[in-house]
Amino acid sequence: MKDEPTAVPVTLPVSLLGESQAITDSYRNVRIAAVNDHEIRMSVMTSGFDWHHHPDSDEVFLGVDGELVIELEDREIVLGPGELFTVPKGTLHRTRPATARSVNITFERRDAATVFTKAPR
Repeated sequence: MKDEPTAVPVTLPVSLLGESQAITDSYRNVRIAAVNDHEIRMSVMTSGFDWHHHPDSDEVFLGVDGELVIELEDREIVLGPGELFTVPKGTLHRTRPATARSVNITFERRDAATVFTKAPR
């Protein structure tokens, strides 16, 4: 994704709620900024994302609107607006909205590998 354009020009402030309101897809993940060797992405979802892990990067989730469920192999984390959780590299997880719609921000290393897998037993 290194050639992916940023959703908002770097010289303008970013309205996270404003940008998210323009998204009507059931799942959309867009880069909104980059800093050093990391990128900041916004996910808007009304449906879940597949089981996966990142073998070479931690992933930090920050709730913005609605509630986000982060499913791990042994538990579920529910994030509300303003709450933050780190998924360590190599940890199998998937995300989904707790209710109708969720908006969250993720922070991870640019070009982090994503390995998709089947659901854990």
